[in-house]
Amino acid sequence: MVSKMKIHQLTTLILLLSFFSCDRIANKTKEGINRGGEVVGESATEFFEGVSEGVDKTLECKIILSNDLQKNGIKTGAYVIDSQSSSNKNKLTLYIMFDTDFNKEVIAKAYNKSELEIGRAKTTIQGQEGDAGYYTFLFNKQTDIGFRNTIIIE
Repeated sequence: MVSKMKIHQLTTLILLLSFFSCDRIANKTKEGINRGGEVVGESATEFFEGVSEGVDKTLECKIILSNDLQKNGIKTGAYVIDSQSSSNKNKLTLYIMFDTDFNKEVIAKAYNKSELEIGRAKTTIQGQEGDAGYYTFLFNKQTDIGFRNTIIIE
């Protein structure tokens, strides 16, 4: 016959094992939930980054360099379109890289989505081979460079 003490010890052992087992299961469940949350968070972040990139590409202007400037070793990089002093976006700041020495006045022509010219701006671009820098084109205050406009640099 099993004594009360042994039954009590056996019951205590079973309860302890159950407790630790439940605690381990709870921790594993919590880890699983946390990992699931991380995956959802990463997916949501990637989704919103993709949407943001898509919107950025849709809203971008197209900057085109004339063949003559390209033949003279001019390349473009990043650009910013903002306002000089009016509410219109009429200031183009363009990063330009030089593969050869260059010193010339150039003109930027802005076109709207309907391919109608909406403004012109001139600036002198000069640099030595290997140089790069930002150059600003200030359009007339009535010029409003909008989304998906085209700017041709000649």
